[in-house]
Amino acid sequence: MSSSHRARLSAVAAATLIALSASALPAQAVAAEPGSPTAPAPVAAPLTGHGLDRAALRGSLDAFHKAGMYGAYSAVRDGSAQWRGATGWADVDTRRPTRPDLEHRVGSITKTFTAVAVLQQAGAGRIDLDAPIGRYLPDVVPGERGRQVTVRMLLNHTSGIPDYVLPAFPGIIENPGKALDENRLRHIAPEELARLGLAAPPVAERGKHSYSNTNYILAGLLLERVTGQKAEAYITRNVIRKAGLRHTYFPSSPSIKGPHAKMYESFFGLIDPPRDYSVTDMSWAGTAGALVSTTSDLNDFYRKLLGGRLLGPAELREMKTTVPAHETQPGEEPMMRYGLGIYTLKMPSGGWYWGHDGAVFGAGTWALSTEDGRRQVAIGYNLMKYQRFDEQGRPLPDPITEALYAHVDGALAGAPAPALGVAPQRAQELPGLPGLPIGPDTLHQASLR
Repeated sequence: MSSSHRARLSAVAAATLIALSASALPAQAVAAEPGSPTAPAPVAAPLTGHGLDRAALRGSLDAFHKAGMYGAYSAVRDGSAQWRGATGWADVDTRRPTRPDLEHRVGSITKTFTAVAVLQQAGAGRIDLDAPIGRYLPDVVPGERGRQVTVRMLLNHTSGIPDYVLPAFPGIIENPGKALDENRLRHIAPEELARLGLAAPPVAERGKHSYSNTNYILAGLLLERVTGQKAEAYITRNVIRKAGLRHTYFPSSPSIKGPHAKMYESFFGLIDPPRDYSVTDMSWAGTAGALVSTTSDLNDFYRKLLGGRLLGPAELREMKTTVPAHETQPGEEPMMRYGLGIYTLKMPSGGWYWGHDGAVFGAGTWALSTEDGRRQVAIGYNLMKYQRFDEQGRPLPDPITEALYAHVDGALAGAPAPALGVAPQRAQELPGLPGLPIGPDTLHQASLR
């Protein structure tokens, strides 16, 4: 690789990392609609009711592997009917195959769990969503920010507080492999992550949507201050166990407890060959993205959440009150809106779905459901930032992302997904396309989605 090409790739990585984990959001900050900082999400009927086409699901998942993804595992539901599948390799050296029940680092899907915990405390009267965060954490968020940023702004990413990931991994743009290897087993306290984020240069005005992991580290510290418990312990007892999830947990060591795939990070070709980061101290992600889960557990979680079994009706309405998650032309409908730890997204086949995505180094996840939780898909995969760019830093054709999108959209619609035919120059027009620099939690993904 020429030095000039590497420099351009580093510039691309830097631009996307600044918007890290932007959950299907374009890189730019997004203003809330005039006169209404939040609004109910649009209502549209999902294109379901076709049952589970198991052959089509099998075929589209295998196509994801054939397109270049190392390995993937997916769970799809339509009411009580279920399909689970796996494709490709859990270990590219030994050719150990993937399995549908593998545990997986789910990245920013953790944010939905953290938001549920905060909303539970709001329902109990211990947290006011529209109170300034400085009321609860005056020592952590002092001054004007403490007075002006509300709890709601943390949860819907309109706080204007920058992300901490770049400063937490010094040198990651210049030499990502070295930076990740040197920090693989480093433990970082949440207070330090919050300090790094609060000290970083601002990238958006307060009141504009700008995805930041720092918001959810602060939400975890808020939980600790209000409940008197470690945030992870509170979420485990009151969200994970309440949902009856058996394979979802905050890791207590750098290793995943159960059977899992290796998790390969490419960093847009700057780590070549891609390197396994399945053993990593996840304190750097905390309540913003450290959870381990399975695809079946994720479907269980979102079905119970959307069905009103984890939150009261008022709190669930608050969670589903959204802001536009990307800029549009006047009169144009946003294709994605972000609520409190959950988003709603319009897929190419026309349906609107609720959920979140996640990305950590080496592992990507996406979970979406119909509003009633009846039709669902959750998918995990183990090669990240596989996208490639030309000498000018423009995205090259990306069959892996197209295959991922086809599987997810087809699983939700209950019919084969329409061919995307995404030309590189059109990539920025497709909010919600995972794996692209603008896609769900992709780098915008260099770390967590």
